[in-house]
Amino acid sequence: MSEAAVMPRGNAVAVVAAATDNNQTARPDGRNRRAAETRRKIIEAAKLMIAETSTAPTVVAVARRADVSVRSVFQHFGDVESLFVTVMDAIRQDIVVPPPTANTRPLSDRIASVVQNLAEVFDKIVPLRVAAGQFVGHPALIERGQAFKQELRNSTFETFAPEFASLSEPAREELADAIGAALSLDAWIVLRRRDNLSFERAAAVWRMTLEALLSHRFASVAAE
Repeated sequence: MSEAAVMPRGNAVAVVAAATDNNQTARPDGRNRRAAETRRKIIEAAKLMIAETSTAPTVVAVARRADVSVRSVFQHFGDVESLFVTVMDAIRQDIVVPPPTANTRPLSDRIASVVQNLAEVFDKIVPLRVAAGQFVGHPALIERGQAFKQELRNSTFETFAPEFASLSEPAREELADAIGAALSLDAWIVLRRRDNLSFERAAAVWRMTLEALLSHRFASVAAE
């Protein structure tokens, strides 16, 4: 039995990648190029299928779309969970995340910019997030999700630094929690998929929400 076979599902990608690297050192350049091209075709096929259907494709379907054998898919990725994690990373790399909005700009401009940037990024990864639903609890996906949330939280503190500076530490954390929950990927999915709002209307809802959260918090501070 192979080492990948006895590992937890979804972790085989590391073993397969290592084995691929070792094998490629002994392969002629032509075989290396063919292996790299096969891997690229598999990843691209899976990316397109997720974008089209918002579901995680099966290995058989990916192999058919990529015009490769099912065996080739397993040789490169080990299991369907590892394929999905690799595809998720590839999609994330394709997305250009704008830098935090300069905190020297007027508050209204910062609110509009933050919402627009975040909405554009989330709209691109909604199909991926919906497709990931069947892998809830996968350690790699949890790790990446937490890292992404922390990035957004850090960006919130940076963008609204002048406003946060007037708050106590507990108040800052509470406001950041509220913004993170209101402007989360799951919240965007509700607006776009469940409520079927247009991009423009969903973004308008988020602008109003962010304005309300900031106004409420600073009004509370002024009243103390």
